[in-house]
Amino acid sequence: TVWAPTMASRQAPLCGLAPCCLWLLGVVLLMDVCARPANHSSARERASNREQNEILPPDHLNGVKLEMDGHLNKDFHQEVFLGKDVDGFEEDAEPRRSRRKLMVIFSKVDVNTDRRISAKEMQRWIMEKTAEHFQEAVKENRVHFRAVDPDGDGRVSWDEYKVKFLASKGHDEQEVAEAIRNNAELKVDEETQEVLENLKDRWYQADNPPADLLLTEDEFLSFLHPEHSRGMLKFMVKEIVRDLDQDGDKQLSLPEFISLPVGTVENQQGQDVDDNWVRDRKREFEELIDSNHDGIVTPEELENYMDPMNEYNALNEAKQMIAIADENQNHHLEPEEVLKYSEFFTGSKLMDYARNVHEEF
Repeated sequence: TVWAPTMASRQAPLCGLAPCCLWLLGVVLLMDVCARPANHSSARERASNREQNEILPPDHLNGVKLEMDGHLNKDFHQEVFLGKDVDGFEEDAEPRRSRRKLMVIFSKVDVNTDRRISAKEMQRWIMEKTAEHFQEAVKENRVHFRAVDPDGDGRVSWDEYKVKFLASKGHDEQEVAEAIRNNAELKVDEETQEVLENLKDRWYQADNPPADLLLTEDEFLSFLHPEHSRGMLKFMVKEIVRDLDQDGDKQLSLPEFISLPVGTVENQQGQDVDDNWVRDRKREFEELIDSNHDGIVTPEELENYMDPMNEYNALNEAKQMIAIADENQNHHLEPEEVLKYSEFFTGSKLMDYARNVHEEF
């Protein structure tokens, strides 16, 4: 968590002060929490939210460069390097075991067994891990579809989904169902109504021709995971452009793409977060998204960038991932380099990489 060290350091010296000072401390801490940009949530937090809203399309999509809200996916490189194989790389994992596991992955990527990973080998691995995420999405979708298809007829109407969605928000399921049957007005707050309208637009987009407003299991998969449907990917891109486009020209300039999120703060830590936000998005815009380098990102460029099964993009990502750790500049990754930059590939920092590399390999 971005603000945790600051909170701890502020609390320690104030433990014995008067109640008024403690009240002031609470205000400061609350300001810090509220100011944290949305895209700095951890994978564990997202997993918890996902369990609570399993029928709601997720904001985070594994193996996709942007979140649904337009934030960069901070875990992307780990997702396409580890796939589902994330166990063993937690912060409290035993380092020796984690090193061995990382070297096992290295051996799998290194298909010609020359103890070096080339861009082509990394590209193949990225595509394989992306397909793995898709298969996981298909499996999860089967469970979620059954949750919204209680009669088991293999088709879900918008009204059936609406009942389940509002029930997940705390409304009485029977009362909502009856109100919809009688065409009565539903009493929902403004925010929920806005979410419903956005979901309905997305529902229509996922409903393949001829449109009947009934989603099959495959169409429901497109509804929850637009990244694996060409039509829905276009819709997802359109939504992101709409949210970021400030001058209404339906494309994105660099200033629009790097605009700071709501909730920035006027202190040094907040400034550091903001600087990282701008730096990361500027690099992504210039090096990967704006393919013709004209300073403008069109919907087509953004769609190509976000397409998880785009082989050309996978090759570019492979080259970028290698460049991050390629200390000897030979355009390949070697065991020592992968271990040294383990935090980039796995999210965990594995110490003593050089001393242990030959033993672990």
